[in-house]
Amino acid sequence: MFSTEYDVIVVGGGHAGSEAAAAAANMGSKTLLITMNLQNIAQMSCNPAMGGIAKGQIVREIDAMGGYSGIVSDTSAIQFKMLNKSKGPAMWSPRVQSDRMRFAEDWRLMLEKTKNLDFYQDMVSGILVKGEKIVGVKTSLGLTINTKAVILTNGTFLNGLIHIGEKSFGGGRSGERAATGITKDLVDLGFEAGRMKTGTPPRVDGRSLDFSKMIEQPGDENPAKFSYLPITKPLVEQRSCHMTYTSVQVHDLLREGFDRSPMFNGRIESIGPRYCPSIEDKINRFADKDRHQLFVEPEGWNTIEYYVNGFSTSLPEDVQYKALSSVKGFENVKFFRPGYAIEYDYFPPTQLQQTLETKLVSGLYFAGQINGTTGYEEAACQGLMAGINAALKVQEREEFVLNRDEAYIGVLIDDLITKGTEEPYRMFTSRAEYRTLLRQDNADFRLTEKSYKLGLASQERLRVMEDKKKASEAFVSFFKETSVAPEEINPVLKGKKSAEVKQSGKMFKIFARPNISLSDLRVIPSVENYIVENNLKDEVLEQTEIQVKYAGYIEKEKNNADKLHRLENIKIPSNFDYSKLKSMSMEAREKLNKIQPRTVSQASRVSGVSPADISVLLVYMGR
Repeated sequence: MFSTEYDVIVVGGGHAGSEAAAAAANMGSKTLLITMNLQNIAQMSCNPAMGGIAKGQIVREIDAMGGYSGIVSDTSAIQFKMLNKSKGPAMWSPRVQSDRMRFAEDWRLMLEKTKNLDFYQDMVSGILVKGEKIVGVKTSLGLTINTKAVILTNGTFLNGLIHIGEKSFGGGRSGERAATGITKDLVDLGFEAGRMKTGTPPRVDGRSLDFSKMIEQPGDENPAKFSYLPITKPLVEQRSCHMTYTSVQVHDLLREGFDRSPMFNGRIESIGPRYCPSIEDKINRFADKDRHQLFVEPEGWNTIEYYVNGFSTSLPEDVQYKALSSVKGFENVKFFRPGYAIEYDYFPPTQLQQTLETKLVSGLYFAGQINGTTGYEEAACQGLMAGINAALKVQEREEFVLNRDEAYIGVLIDDLITKGTEEPYRMFTSRAEYRTLLRQDNADFRLTEKSYKLGLASQERLRVMEDKKKASEAFVSFFKETSVAPEEINPVLKGKKSAEVKQSGKMFKIFARPNISLSDLRVIPSVENYIVENNLKDEVLEQTEIQVKYAGYIEKEKNNADKLHRLENIKIPSNFDYSKLKSMSMEAREKLNKIQPRTVSQASRVSGVSPADISVLLVYMGR
C-alpha cells in the first residue's frame, strides 16, 4: 500500500495537523496525513469559535502566511465580532462563532483539493528512528510507512483519559479512543513526558432553553472577516449568542458534588488551563464571587445543539444537570452530553528547536497540544510552522523562524522553547512586548512576502497585500501633503471640542489628534473625493487611520525591536558548555545547558537567567 517514501508524514488531523499537512503539501513535499478518523478532520473539540483576544491575531497571521484557518473560519462563520474596539488597535481582536459541522467539512474539502497530499485512516502506534534520524512510522494495522520527516500533532489523544465524576475511561475525545504507543517510543528515546488536563462543558438542546430570560449577544453591525483574500465575504446574516449567570444556589449545588469530583479527590493530578478553568475550580478559587457569566453559543446555522461556555466541568453528570437546571433560562434543560475532563500526555517544549524540530531526533517535529498549549489557534499556527520547516528540511533549504517582533506566532514558539510550560499555554496580547507592531490589521504586511518567498503564499495573495499597502501609504501621504484652511476645519474641531486653528496647515497634524477620526474628516470635500476617486476599501481606511494616529508608538516599538535584534545577531555556538562560566549563577548554567539557546537574546529570556548572567556571557564572547 505504501511502497514509496513520503517526504512528510503528519500524525493527527486536528487543527495543528491540518495546517501542517496543507503547508508541507503546498510547498511541494509529498505528504501523508494519517488520522484515526477521517470524518473528524479539524474537529472543534471544544467551543465552536475561532479567534478572540490575541488568538484572532494568530488566525490573521496564519491567513497572511497562506494557511487555511482564516478562510475556513470565514466560510463557516455564523457571527463576527471585533473584540476590544474600545481600546487601542493593538488590542483589537477578531472572533467568529462557527458552524461546527460546516467548519470540519470545509477543512476536509480544502485539504482534498490540495496537491501532493494523501490521506490514510489508522492509528500511528510508534515512530521508527535510525541513529538519530526519523525514518518512518508504524501503525496499529502493522503497516510501516517510510518518510523523511514526521510531524506529531496528537492533541489530547496520547494515552487520553476522560473523567466524569467518579467514572474514568480511555479516550482522546468524547466517543473516540485514545492513541497508544507513541509516548513509550519517545520516552525510550530519551524524551521527557508529562501530563496535562483540559475540560469541556455540557452540550444542551436549544429547544429546552428559555432565551427570553437571557441577555442577547448579537454580532457586529458591520461585520468584517478573517481572510485577507477577496474569495471570502463578510456575513450578511448572523446568529446571536446569549449570556446568563450562575448564582449562589447554583454554586451550592455544585459544591454538593465536590467529594465526587476527580479534581478534588485526587484522581486528576495534572494541571488544567489557568485562563479557562472549570466551573468547580472557579467557585472554589473565587469563593467571594456570587455569580459567573455563562455564554450560550449555537453550534451552527440549523442545529439545535448549544455550547455552554463558562461551565466546563468534570463533576458527576447528575450534579451537572441539577446545578445547570438552576441557571436562569435553563430550568427545563435537556442534555446532549455532559461535560468532562481529559488528561493526556505532552512533552515539555524546551526539548524543541525554534523550528519545532526535536533536539533529540532529526526530522521529528511536534505541534499543538503535544507541546503543552491549549486552543485551536495556538495549535494551528504551530502546525503551519512545523509543516513549513519539515518541507524546508526535506528540500535541504534554510529553516524558517519568526522573531518576537514579527508575529504572535514567533512569541508563542519562543515562549514555549525558551521558558517551557507547566500548565496549558494560552496566548494573550500581554505576552507580546511588541504588540503595537503585531496588530490584526497588518499581519499581511508583516508576513505575506516572507511566505511568498518560501513558496507557500500565492501570487494572488501577494498582489492583494501589495495593492492594500500601496493604497494605504498613498492615503497617508495625502494627509501629509494636503493643507486645510481654518474655515474648512474649524467647524469640525469645534464640534469635537478640539482646539481650533488660526492658519492653514497639513491635515496630518489635525488627523493625529486623539479625538479626531477619519469619519470626522470625511466632511471635508478633498478627503471624501480622494476616498471615492480611489475606491478605497474599509481595510485601507482602517490601516491609514492607525498609521497616522499611532505613528509615534509604532516608531518607538520599531526602535526597541532594533535593539533586540542586536542581541539576536549574537549567535551562541551549538552545544555550548555553560558550566565553564564560573561567574554565572548555578541556576543559569543549568538552565542554559538544558535549553541551549541559539542567540544571546533568547538566552536573556530563559527563566532564572539574570542580566548579570547575560553580562558574563557577553564578556566571554568578546562583547
